Amino acid sequence: MNTKRQYKTYTTEFRSEALALISEQGYTVQETASALGITTSLLYSWKQKADELAHSTVNSDERTELLSLRKEVKTLRMEK
Repeated sequence: MNTKRQYKTYTTEFRSEALALISEQGYTVQETASALGITTSLLYSWKQKADELAHSTVNSDERTELLSLRKEVKTLRMEK
């Protein structure tokens, strides 16, 4: 039997609040992950992405286009 693993998704609001616990309230990544029932690696991943967005010179429209183009390139490579 072939079953696909279903990954849990989190809202943007949940992610923002989790990161706020670290940056604004002074909780450690480990404490925050334990309290929210998520892994530390997931939290570190969200933190890294948030830091990249904060230091990025690309606006949201450009970012959306870039992600769309990357997805298209990936699809074309798989078709090839």
